[in-house]
Amino acid sequence: MELLSITIGIIAITCIISFSAFSSQKIMDDLIFWPTEMREKNQWYRFISSGFLHGDGMHLIFNMFTLFLFGQQIVEPGCEELSGKWMYLVLYFGGMVVADIPSYLKNKNNYQYRSLGASGAVSAVVFAGIVFYPTMKMGFFFIPPVIPAYIFGPLYLIYCIYAAKKSGDNINHDAHLWGALFGLVFPIALHPFLFNQMVAQISGSI
Repeated sequence: MELLSITIGIIAITCIISFSAFSSQKIMDDLIFWPTEMREKNQWYRFISSGFLHGDGMHLIFNMFTLFLFGQQIVEPGCEELSGKWMYLVLYFGGMVVADIPSYLKNKNNYQYRSLGASGAVSAVVFAGIVFYPTMKMGFFFIPPVIPAYIFGPLYLIYCIYAAKKSGDNINHDAHLWGALFGLVFPIALHPFLFNQMVAQISGSI
């Protein structure tokens, strides 16, 4: 496991920008996902810049800890072995962009709507990890990792769909959902044998 990896670099940059924005409204306003500003001023960079912001310390810690566990130890090495480091970069930042497209389309005329966080990108990394190792044990939030990933994944997607429809907790569940779906589809589209490998691992564990 490399000490100086893409994952560690992303975590470091995200922490620096997030902490800077905690005490600077200007940085927050300049980088946050803001559909009306994007549409009116062509500020499409916000699809990426908003992924380096977080609402508070706990939001930041949760996302970066999850990214470290799955990115550093599972997904980045797997991507590098399959295609090189570029695959991991496309997975992370592609997941970040794809995760926010539905929110942009829903809110491009809603001046009040803003969103931030790396959750879509992190969800993409987590679900790519499920593609690589579908039988590894996972857990929900503070529940110990006792559920096989191939069961955790569908349950998490169902929860995201339900929570997005309920939509009362100020969390962008759509981003979690679409980021996760990107994380499932992208590695398999790039390397179709991963699907058969995933099915074989699941079948062998039942």
